[in-house]
Amino acid sequence: MCGICGVVALDPARRIDREVLMEMVAAIRHRGPDDSGFYFKDQVGLASRRLSIIDLEKGKQPISNETGRLWIVFNGEIYNYQKLQKSLRQLGHTFASESDTEVILHLYEEYGPECLQHLNGIFSFAIWDDLLRELFLARDRLGVKPLYYAQKRGQLIFASELKAILRHPEVDPAIDLISLNEYLSFEYVPTPRTIVKGVHRLPPGHFDTCGSRGFNVERFWRVDLSRSETRPPVNWRDFSANLVGTLRASVKQELVSDVPVGVLLSGGIDSSAIAAFMVEAYPGTVNSFSIGFEESSFDESDNARLVAEYLGTKHHELIVTSDMAADVVPGIMDVLDEPFGDSSFIPTLLVSKFASEHLKVVLGGDGGDEVFGGYTTLAAHSLIEYYERVVPRWVRSDVAPWVLGKLPVSFNNISFDFKLRRFLEGRGVPLQARHHRWIGSFTDEQKNALFRDWVKPVLRDTYRCAYRHARDSGVTHPLNQILHVDMMMYLEGDILFKVDRASMSASLEVRVPFLNRDLLDFATQLPLELKLKRLTTKYLLKKSMRGILPDRVINRPKKGFNMPVAEWLTSSLRELLLDMLAKERIVRQGFFDYSYIHQLLDDHFARRRDNRKLLWTLLMFQLWYQRYVEETGLRETASTGGPPIAASSERGS
Repeated sequence: MCGICGVVALDPARRIDREVLMEMVAAIRHRGPDDSGFYFKDQVGLASRRLSIIDLEKGKQPISNETGRLWIVFNGEIYNYQKLQKSLRQLGHTFASESDTEVILHLYEEYGPECLQHLNGIFSFAIWDDLLRELFLARDRLGVKPLYYAQKRGQLIFASELKAILRHPEVDPAIDLISLNEYLSFEYVPTPRTIVKGVHRLPPGHFDTCGSRGFNVERFWRVDLSRSETRPPVNWRDFSANLVGTLRASVKQELVSDVPVGVLLSGGIDSSAIAAFMVEAYPGTVNSFSIGFEESSFDESDNARLVAEYLGTKHHELIVTSDMAADVVPGIMDVLDEPFGDSSFIPTLLVSKFASEHLKVVLGGDGGDEVFGGYTTLAAHSLIEYYERVVPRWVRSDVAPWVLGKLPVSFNNISFDFKLRRFLEGRGVPLQARHHRWIGSFTDEQKNALFRDWVKPVLRDTYRCAYRHARDSGVTHPLNQILHVDMMMYLEGDILFKVDRASMSASLEVRVPFLNRDLLDFATQLPLELKLKRLTTKYLLKKSMRGILPDRVINRPKKGFNMPVAEWLTSSLRELLLDMLAKERIVRQGFFDYSYIHQLLDDHFARRRDNRKLLWTLLMFQLWYQRYVEETGLRETASTGGPPIAASSERGS
């Protein structure tokens, strides 16, 4: 696992500034503290920071082929690299190392862009062809590993993280207002945009080539759920053995490593299933890591302990206090370089740092919800349609709001009043917009009250990217469309982003067997009824894990990996929240109406409303703005509240 970056001058007469590239790679040192490497030649510069996991001695990057024509920098792991290496040797290729990085390079030499079809792994990489004077960039199927790029003044600049690109002096960005609008609703900026205008993420399952023929982005893989809609009625028993066998094989594949491997264990069915199959295959005692909270409604550490004892892992547990969160949050933008509103980033960061004190590599259960239909919102979409059809209109319009107004506000984890309020917010809203209102933060109505008038024109496009993914899905069932959109947006933009940034800030590699190529191929063919059976989510997975995991784990309602942010915003984080949302800051920035923010704060502190998601989303933007605008000169905003003015000349991150 590594951090990579590079610069290519599209004009062959132009030369690369070595000092700039060295500054860029220094910004992502945390992604690979073990080693660094550079390749410079005329119009190209490649750089890498390495976290040594496979071939510790000879896997130093950048790596070239036998002739020195091709050079690669690579971030990720290829699980079938040994099999691929054997095939390439039979084709006449010779290897200077036993690293998966070199296997990719020879695979590209043999097959060109078609090499991507052979790879089972998580990856983003860049290959420079010195003969063709062409750069090839690629990102894995679902975007487990990140890759950013920008085209500036005749140069292509790329990196594993946005902060590295911001070190380049010719990147002169401004905040993208469409991205700001999307962030406030989704809690992240959907790919390919970033919060910075002119800097993009390469979409998952895509590659691009950059050279004399220009810059061309192409897709090499797409999520295909259409096969799941052509299956006849089935029984779960017909698929159970295949699921268990495929998941078992995926876990075994992802244990390939020259250093010890552990597992992140939340106590939910996904991470517990991964741990169970890891215990079977791992040559030694498995180290498991979990996190808990002092607040009982958020604490799931007893479930993790139960699974660890049941499976026989050597378990490590960290209990998070409000003081620990208060220490972490103010400096969170040293880890993040975009605003990110999912509060579970904090426990993910803490458990990553905790595990990294023992190991370099862990397996995790991420992706199971998207692949097997684990989110309760899937059932809620069916329920709300039933609610609209069956419940009399006078109850929906008069009684339900009255009852909701009488419910006491609770700051507990997914409390009844929180769920009911979110559920009723989905009434009369189109499917895709409803889904993202449920799982996201600000609605368009709330942003209309939040934004200053000059920003409001961007509101009309909030959910356009979700509708586009739904149209492109190739499926007809509404819930299949939701699953497709979640894999293309929420999985990549929220879940995988969160895990990558949290883990790599601690120099920890997290592998995700639920997103293994073979398991994906199996799961995307499953009929929808094996994912959601009436109101039972993950139906097939739960049935298949009986006898392998304790019933208590299988039957446990989904709670999510949340933290007590509602309570902490009134206590240990209150001072920071008030500082970041102070009137003088808000007026100076010019984006938001302070009177609306003041009302959000008052209602939350008085416990009239649970505004945790709205306030946390704003707090994360404010911390990002302070770190990357006010402190580094990324951009200034007119004090009158008008459109942004030019940034200062200061650069960096």
